[in-house]
Amino acid sequence: MKTVSMITRILATAVLILTAVVLVGYKYRNYAVNPWTRNGQVMGQVIQITPRVYGTIVQLPIVDNQFVQAGDLLFEIDPRTYQSTLAGMRGQLAETIDEIEALKAQVEATAASVERYDALIDYFKQKVKGKQARLKDYQAEFKRYTELVKTGSASQERLDQAEADVVDARALVNGARAELLQAEAGKLQAEADLARDKANLGAEGEANARLRTARAKVHSAELKLEFTRVVAPVDGYVTNLNLRLGDQAVANRPILALVDVDTYWVYGYFKETALTHVRPGDRAYVTLMSHPDQPLEGRVIGKGWGVFQKDGSTAQELLPSISATFEWIRLAQRVPVRVEVDRLPPGVELVIGTTATVQVITGTAGSGNDTSAQTAPPGLPKLRERHQLRAGLEPAPRAESYRHVRR
Repeated sequence: MKTVSMITRILATAVLILTAVVLVGYKYRNYAVNPWTRNGQVMGQVIQITPRVYGTIVQLPIVDNQFVQAGDLLFEIDPRTYQSTLAGMRGQLAETIDEIEALKAQVEATAASVERYDALIDYFKQKVKGKQARLKDYQAEFKRYTELVKTGSASQERLDQAEADVVDARALVNGARAELLQAEAGKLQAEADLARDKANLGAEGEANARLRTARAKVHSAELKLEFTRVVAPVDGYVTNLNLRLGDQAVANRPILALVDVDTYWVYGYFKETALTHVRPGDRAYVTLMSHPDQPLEGRVIGKGWGVFQKDGSTAQELLPSISATFEWIRLAQRVPVRVEVDRLPPGVELVIGTTATVQVITGTAGSGNDTSAQTAPPGLPKLRERHQLRAGLEPAPRAESYRHVRR
């Protein structure tokens, strides 16, 4: 009997040990195939609202932690200075348009002057030709009277008259030529004036440089006036608001933080040894430390491709920094795996920086069903609608299945 009792105890002990080994092996295999980590953190895009102009805050219709929709006014900078500048730029634009019209009239007048000189040149050219023909006739007559005087057929008095006619005709030719030269010089001056006036005018229409410059100044002043009203670029929460009425806004310096509600995700920092089977699209379950009994369902979006290392980083004199010791026990590096949550249970809010446990069910990429882990409750409200309802707003119509927008 003692022998039987001892054998029974040995068998029971062996069964217990074998069962424990099987359970430990199963757990280890499950951990290896479906890795999990307590080192998870809720993340999200935080937009730094930065004014683009200087001025005093004159409107601040928001409070800390308020939910705002895209396009809602966050604050307004005193617009009076920029309104005055815009009025001045519009006045300069009007002056520029008047100047361009005056230059157009000047160009037309100078072009007409060039045409008048062209007509005068044609006229004086014809006049020179006529005077030269008359001179030629007088020269022929003078030659003829010279021969007649030699033969006694004409008097010396008639020859002297013919000679005087030649002198007068030559003077008329020279006068006509001088008038022609004066007209040609006037035309050259008019052409130079026309070229100058056209250069001052520039291109025609909207291509005119002066007009484009004046319009650009008006547009710049309009933009600066528009920038005095700073609106929310996305739906989100105003957080850590330290802005007050009367504060001075400095251009290009962030003064307000806005958490984008469409960009929440969870980083699970897994050991590098657990990432062998993790693929984008794998089902993942997130358990927030603040809500340990409400797992959230999501999908793996991707994993990090680089982690900063102190060893090898550049130190003084551009030399690499290397640790002087090497531990016998080598700790596995943690690599971030990005998980995006589909839906949230009622009462659960994602807060950037809070802690979470993350489990990835490998091999589920592209599949819609999985029974290897606890499933999220069905029919959970959409995250954006939750924020809108919480703020007392009408939910905007959106797609049936919610996915965070990746930024």
